[in-house]
Parts: sequence; C-alpha cells; structure tokens
Amino acid sequence: MAAQSMKIALAGNPNVGKSTLFNALTGSRQHVGNWPGKTVEKKEGHLRLDGEDIIVVDLPGTYSLTAYSIEEIISRDFIIHERPGAVVAVVDAANLERNLYLVTQILELETPVIIALNMSDIARNRGLTIDSQKLSQSLNGAPVIETVGSSGIGINTLKAAITQTAVALDRQPTRIPYADILEKEITRLQAAVQTITGLTHQYPPRWLAIKLLEGDEEIRQRLSAYPYLIEAGNEGAARVEEFTGEDAETLITDSRYTFISTLVSSALTRPREIVETTSDKLDHILTHRLYGLPIFLLLMWIVFQITANVSAPFLDWVDGLINGPLTNWTIALLAALGLTGTWFEALLVNGIIAGVGSVLVFVPVLMSLYLVIGVLEDSGYMARAAFVMDRVMRIIGLHGKSFLPMLVGFGCNVPAVYATRTLENESDRKLTGFLVTFMSCGARLPVYVLIGAAFFGAQSGNLIFAMYLLGIAVALLTGWLLKKTVYRNKPPQPFVMELPPYRMPRLQTVWRQTWERTGGFIRKAGTVILASSITIWLLMALPAHGDYNFNQVPPEDSLFGVVSQTVSPIFAPAGFGTWQASGSLITGFIAKEVIVGSMNQIFIGEETAADENAPPPPTFTEDLTFIGTSFTQATILTVQEIVNIVPRTVNIIPGLNMPEADFLGTAAESESTTALESALTQVFSPLAAVAFAVFVLLYTPCMVAIAAVRHEFGGRYALYQIIYTFAVAWVGAVIVYQGGTLLGLGG
Repeated sequence: MAAQSMKIALAGNPNVGKSTLFNALTGSRQHVGNWPGKTVEKKEGHLRLDGEDIIVVDLPGTYSLTAYSIEEIISRDFIIHERPGAVVAVVDAANLERNLYLVTQILELETPVIIALNMSDIARNRGLTIDSQKLSQSLNGAPVIETVGSSGIGINTLKAAITQTAVALDRQPTRIPYADILEKEITRLQAAVQTITGLTHQYPPRWLAIKLLEGDEEIRQRLSAYPYLIEAGNEGAARVEEFTGEDAETLITDSRYTFISTLVSSALTRPREIVETTSDKLDHILTHRLYGLPIFLLLMWIVFQITANVSAPFLDWVDGLINGPLTNWTIALLAALGLTGTWFEALLVNGIIAGVGSVLVFVPVLMSLYLVIGVLEDSGYMARAAFVMDRVMRIIGLHGKSFLPMLVGFGCNVPAVYATRTLENESDRKLTGFLVTFMSCGARLPVYVLIGAAFFGAQSGNLIFAMYLLGIAVALLTGWLLKKTVYRNKPPQPFVMELPPYRMPRLQTVWRQTWERTGGFIRKAGTVILASSITIWLLMALPAHGDYNFNQVPPEDSLFGVVSQTVSPIFAPAGFGTWQASGSLITGFIAKEVIVGSMNQIFIGEETAADENAPPPPTFTEDLTFIGTSFTQATILTVQEIVNIVPRTVNIIPGLNMPEADFLGTAAESESTTALESALTQVFSPLAAVAFAVFVLLYTPCMVAIAAVRHEFGGRYALYQIIYTFAVAWVGAVIVYQGGTLLGLGG
C-alpha cells in the first residue's frame, strides 16, 4: 500500500493574503469543493517537495479558533483530528499584534507551526521592522519567514521550512503562560483529562483543560458523556472568578494578549512617526463619510455598464452561433439520419438547444460581471464597500459586516445564505439571511439583459443598475420593518473588520475566480437547466385534452399552457397576465436562469411552428464564414463599448452630451435584435416588461436557495421567506405597472 501523503494547513485571518500564498504553493494543482457535511468552501492543492507529494489545505479565514462560527470549528477540528505535519500561520506583517492572537490558539493545539509574515513589503513601507530571528526564538524556534505572496518572494524559503518542520522529531510546543490562578486550575483539569485514555488520543489535554475553563459550549457538547469533567470546569471557573473578580475566559484572553505584547515588544520596531501609506491616502477619499457612498454607487454603475454593454457584442455572437450554425448543423444531421419531423428532432431543437442554448448565450454577460467583481475583490475595494455601507446598515439594526453576504448574493444567493455564518450574533444571522435573497444574483441577470436589450437598447445598463439598487432598497426597507417589529429589542452590534491594503489586481487570480464562477453556471446549464428544458418541452408536447396528438399541440393547449393560463390572472394587475409570462415565472422557481430558456421555448417555438416559408438554411461554408466575420466584429465592438463607458458616464450629468465612439460606422443603423427579443416586444409593453423584471428580482428565490435557508434557519423560516418574497414581488410589480400607467408612461 502506498504511503499516505503528508498534509499541511494554511490558517490565518481574513484578508491577510492566505489564498495568494496557497495559489503560489500549489499553482494549478487545486481542487475546490465543500467540507464533508458542510457548505463552507474547501480548497485543497498539491505541492511536490523533494519527491514527496504534500497536500496543502487552505483553512477558512478566521480571527480565532473559538466556537463562534462554523469556519472556526472547521479550522480547529482539522488541526486536531487530521494532525497536519505543519500549520502555516499566515500573518499580516503590517498588523502583527492583531494577527498573532490566532497564532497563540494554534500553538495551544500543540501542532508544528510556521509563521509566514506575509505582505512584508507593506510593513516595510509603513516603517515597520520585524526581527524574524528574535520572534522565532520567542516561539521555541518556530520558523518565521517573510513573504510577499503576490510576487512570490519567500515562497522557496517557506517550502524549505515546510519540509524541515514536518519531519522534525524533537519539536517542543510553545506554551502560553497564564496567571498563577489559571495555571493551577488548568493543571487540575489537565490531570483529570489524562485519566481518560480516549480523550488524550483525541485532544491535547492542556488545550482541552483550557477550553473547559473557558466554558466552550461546543466542547461541552462533545464531552456530554463525561459530565464530571464539565462540572470540574465549571467549578474551576467559579474559583477563578471568586479569586480575581473576572471570569476565566476574559483572563485567558488577557494572558494571550500579554504574551503577544511581549513577543511584539522584542521583535517589532516601529517608526517614530506614523507613515501614511498609499492605501491610507486612498481611504481618506474612498471611505469618506460624504464621498464614500456616491463613489461606491458610481463604481457599481460602471460595473453594470460593463455587464450590459461591453458583453453585448459577444452575447450576440454566441446567440448567432447557437441559433444559426449549431441549429442548422443539428437539423442537417438529423435529416441525414432520417429523423426530420420526428419528436426527437423537436426535443433536440425546440427543447434542448432552445432551452439550454438560450441560457448559455449569457455566458459573456456573467463572465463580465465576475471579472469586474474579481478585480474589485483583488484590489481590496470590496472590504471598503462593507465599511462604506456600515452607516446605511445601521438603519436596520445591522452593521457593515452584514453587507458582505449581500455582496456575495450578487453572484449567487445560496453561498450568500451560508456566508451569514461569519456573523457572531444569531439574530444578525437570521435577519441578514432573510435579506440576502433580495440581492440580484447572476441567475437573474440574463432576464434583465434580455428585457433591457429588447426594450431599451444601449440604455439597458440603466435598467440593470436600477434592478440592483431596487434589490438593495427593498432589503433595507424589509430590514427596517423587521427592526421595528420582530427585532425591535435587538441591541446594536459593534463592527470590526480588517481592511486589506490596496493592490494591483493579479490577472491570474482574477481569471481563476472568474472561470470557477462561470464554470459553475455552465455546469448548472448541463444539469438543472437541461433537465428543466426537457421537462418543459415534454409538458408543451403533451395535450391537455384528447383533441391533439403528442408533439402536435398548440402551446396554449398543451399541459404546460393550460396550467400557465390557470395562474395567469394573478399577474394581470402587473401588466403581464399572459400564459407565456406566467409559465416562464413558474419555471423560475427551479432556477432563475430557466426563465429565459422557457421564454425561448415558448415564443420561438411558436414562431418556428408558424413560419413555413422560411428561407433555405445557409451552406456549411457560409456558416463558417459567418462565425469568423461575426467574431471579428464582436471583438471590435467590445473594444468600442469599453471606450464608450467614459462618454456614457459623463453624459449622466444633465446638459452634457459627449459623443460616443463608432468604429464600424453602424451607430446610425437600427440595432439588431434576436428573435426572442422581437417576440417579447409583441407581448410586453415597455412598462409591463419593467414590471416583469421587478417581479423576477423580488419573487421567491430558486429552490436551492430556499433549501439553504431551510438548512440554516429551519422550515418555518423558509416558509416565511417564500410567502413574504412572493407578496413583495407582486405588490412591487403592480405598483410599477399601475403607477406608471397613471403617470402616462404607457400600459
């Protein structure tokens, strides 16, 4: 049997560059999944050193190893039970004292530790000098290495330290000294633990004694079979409090910080005067009380201009590719096989290609969104967004940290629900979890883009921006209402968050994140959306009564059409009481991306069935020529749209009309529209289309998001979410349509 690969773990606070070091160590040899039985992301990679394969595990970013969040429990359980050969504690060298608190807790787990003083270049820019040798000596010889993960500095030295530390046999754990009264109680509890052989094999006895003295609830649950140990911990804590007047947990924390202060005073030299860095200067503007929020909104507006307009040329190219050559080649292949006019052809062309293909058309849109968000994340700005929004979040009884799950929700609501685990307060978690589903996830974006392109052309970015703002506004209003009712007695919570330094985004990191997120969307297209498309086609092929044959039924008389007609009157006050719109919304309960696929199957299926005088399909050579020329044109137009971000942004200011670039001289020509966009303009009025977009924004999240809410907060909470979001969506859509009609904006 082959020897098991050695494991090492990377641990550290959020925003210390841990992921950058992980990427530098493992390169492309990475796997991303979830921890067993958990939905928290697990990153695992491989490192080859001296012929040995080493598994590198990137633990969730945490500020401590207490049991306040699932990330903290996962990190400490991995170190305790997996017993890695070494833990690389990644420390922000510019914030040494604050970061060393987590290191002290890792040391108490009696595992070999390597200190990576990451972002050491930033520390030097601030005038800080760290004596790595002195720091190492104070930690019983634990290696201390200066690194700059973004540029690869110190990586080879870190690899050598990993090899030496993992094979060392004479290592002695660093013991954190505590006050005499604490040491006395720790020794007593440690002796009691050591009498139980099973526990000494599972946990370091001294660490377990400290946890019992701290009153760690999660450890108490695990030791429920040993009630006398729990009682001994309670009695010890009571004696400490009686003797000192302070609770044991506070004294233990103070002792750790005293130890850290001793370390820092001997190893760190500070400048006589505080050095103001470039990040500090930028923060004076970007997090300013007055300018911060408008700058955030301006950046978000630019993001959605890029999402809507810069991606549009390649959206059109992919649409032309799928509905042109791909469909033509499929039909030709089926004809060669003698399957023309069969139900199989209908399934493949009108079901799978029309359903899945219409969703894949929006891959350029999502890639644009994820790319821009990746740039903002890697530059360090996203953490500032939470800081800027703190004052707004206070209105609803939350703090800026709650805005981070909402930012995650712009990508997908499911991880946003689970991201609430980073909040320490339970009522904060529940309230934030209730609000994140109002954030416009990437799955809703194709609907906005489709409606925007069909009804507003180049101004579609404004519609998308408005939808995202409306989602935030409804979330804030909901939070305010809940604060005044359900959570009216909830005290405000403090907001503490590490702000990473600004840096130039790294192309490799941003591209990896973009591709991982887009890849998840494509995988969903190959599973959930594929299954949904086949199901919808089947329901549209089944007659609701016996007057029609299978696959020869008008859409409105199909099983799908009849069910949709039954519920369509509900949406009549909102301006889209047609069976087509209702049917599309029904499928959106499965996944919001399916809405576009459903529309394509419904509307284009009707057009195809009615169009018996269509021109002959182009030849294979003509298709190849179209692919090449349209790709070139899409590339040129993409550059044009990037350039036009500037005039479109400037033209927001009333009275200004900066001319836009027109590289191909096509600006005066009427904009080309897809068949689906043309069909929508025949069924929706512009006002009804906006109301439809509002409903899609606000109504019940997809079934996976609801399952996440149920998993985190319970079935009753999920039911409240379903009822409330549907009601808010209906009221919002009706207000938009009826209010717009009264204002003369069109019915």
